[in-house]
Amino acid sequence: MIPRAIIAGTGGYLPELVLDNDSLAAKYGLDTSDAWIRERTGIRQRHLAAPGEKASDMAAAAARAALAQAGIEASSVDAVIVATATPDSVFPSTAVRVQALLGITQGFAFDIAAACTGFVYALSVADAMVRAGQCRCALVIGAEVFSRILDWTDRGTCVLFGDGAGAVVLRAAEEGEAGRGVLSCHLHADGRHGDILQVEEGILKMSGREVFRHAVSKLASVVDEALAANGLAKSDIAWLVPHQANLRIIDAMGRKLGLPPERVVVAVDRHANTSAASIPLALAEATRDGRIARGDLVLMEGIGGGLTWGAALARF
Repeated sequence: MIPRAIIAGTGGYLPELVLDNDSLAAKYGLDTSDAWIRERTGIRQRHLAAPGEKASDMAAAAARAALAQAGIEASSVDAVIVATATPDSVFPSTAVRVQALLGITQGFAFDIAAACTGFVYALSVADAMVRAGQCRCALVIGAEVFSRILDWTDRGTCVLFGDGAGAVVLRAAEEGEAGRGVLSCHLHADGRHGDILQVEEGILKMSGREVFRHAVSKLASVVDEALAANGLAKSDIAWLVPHQANLRIIDAMGRKLGLPPERVVVAVDRHANTSAASIPLALAEATRDGRIARGDLVLMEGIGGGLTWGAALARF
């Protein structure tokens, strides 16, 4: 019997420095305000990495928290997959650096680049590898230091992003755990729209209106796809854990699914958009405070540069 992959633990890490909207505007001389940013995005603050703090440092911290919650030693991990658009270096990968920081000497490690959809892509790959028997315990991590690719004079982009990392421990299901685990993942990309959100000469460039337009339609479509693939209805979903890009997009998805606001996990107000880290960070928060409980069906979805988008369903 093919084992299902279970999310056994979650963890998150946010840098110590917190910059609220007014402080951000004052520091960089931006023609903006707390009210302007909140009204358009729902963001009130973001965390920024310290000088010298790398994606691998944050990823390792999030991974340690996830392993501790799962009650699993790092020595049991045989795969490390890191979703990041801001790696430590071109190579070696951020994942092998995390592997070294955690003292893992077996298995394999690699990065995935799918921008804000990166965590869903990484979860899909890890799930497939567990099901195929290529690994039994994987760390799936999203880690970003977007503060180093922002134009701090551009109020249309620099107010939107923050730094951080989130992780999950994915392991093969054991006897008696039938029904739990990742049900399915659904991935898409359309390179024709790659120029609406990209990094050019080391700086992030974005066409906000175009990204918003694609987000609403493509996320709605992939959510329907995920539910149909599993013979489920919108009413079966206990929690929506979306990519934390913009509160308007999050609210729109919640309404489409008929979920009350209290069943949608929102962290964008405090974290801003942490790209590939945003879903696992929000997931960690909601599992650790008890909102997401055993047996709950959780829908995760996101859209990012590429254009990439995807969704995953998991029962906890």
